[in-house]
Amino acid sequence: MKQDMMQTFELFQPADIDSAVSLLDRWGENGWAMAGGYDSLDWFKDRIKTPSAVIDLDGIEELRGVRESEGGIEIGPLTTLTEIERSPVVRARYGLLGDAARRVASPQIRNAATLGGNLCQDTRCWYYRFGLACYRAGGNICYADTPVAMNREHALFEHNRCVAVTPSDTAPALVALDASLVVRNASGERAIPAEAFFMPQSTDITRMTVLEPGDLLTAIRVPATWSGALFYFEKVADRNTWDFPLVNVASAMTLDAAGNIESVRIVCGGVQVTPRRLPAVEALVTGRARDEATAALAGSAASEGARPLNFNHFKVPLMENLVKRAILNAASQSSVPVTGSLPD
Repeated sequence: MKQDMMQTFELFQPADIDSAVSLLDRWGENGWAMAGGYDSLDWFKDRIKTPSAVIDLDGIEELRGVRESEGGIEIGPLTTLTEIERSPVVRARYGLLGDAARRVASPQIRNAATLGGNLCQDTRCWYYRFGLACYRAGGNICYADTPVAMNREHALFEHNRCVAVTPSDTAPALVALDASLVVRNASGERAIPAEAFFMPQSTDITRMTVLEPGDLLTAIRVPATWSGALFYFEKVADRNTWDFPLVNVASAMTLDAAGNIESVRIVCGGVQVTPRRLPAVEALVTGRARDEATAALAGSAASEGARPLNFNHFKVPLMENLVKRAILNAASQSSVPVTGSLPD
């Protein structure tokens, strides 16, 4: 349960990737890699996470910056969300990611919070964060899935025992852009598709990503596949700033010469524990005209299989309307309405 004092730990501040990987390998499950620190310090202050060693990555310049690479771009995981939002190459070719970064939290947080941290943060379910022994914490109950639980912000899909959701705004954008995440450990390096980076609860209910002890996220690679496509990102939250999504949507789309949908990726966040890609919706609208009828089909198909909880039924029409708008309003420039109100 929450306390008022942080437990002591050894602090390491490596200056390069090799040193960080060595330290993470040495400490294993007792080590904690810290980027911007916004999620980490919450855990430490509440004394729910008690690592023996914290590896502060802030001094590793190799993990910063946006670079053009092999037709696409490579982003260091310590790159701040503000830097991504303002990056000329991101804005010109991958505006979807810039829009998503712009909607995270508040300007003050975005100035220090990192892309890697936003992707790897833990779920914000208040029962879990409070330190209760729920399924995700190794217990045998989900406190958010009871008749009287506060679960308006929780899952619509793929919830068997745990009903927590992904809190990331940038994750759906990177899945839509077909990005890959580069991970290093003492055994070598591997590139993981963004869609496979996030851990389904059916595989391991206690983790949000596939990162193992000793792993270090070293780069995010965005290929040229969707460069310059039509993009749409929208986040609906209870507040315009400093809040996590109730539902968000990220889409990338190309049109053929006749103006029909040639290819599309649509991903929603805030509806299950991983970013939810909608392949059935993508297949349904491909080849169709980009009009109200197609958008209506997409919206109704998007919520198929939803199992709302006691207090989050509103998320079903919310998700449907966001997907409709992603079809109709995708544009080559940023088109995100900055609003926290629910769609009509």
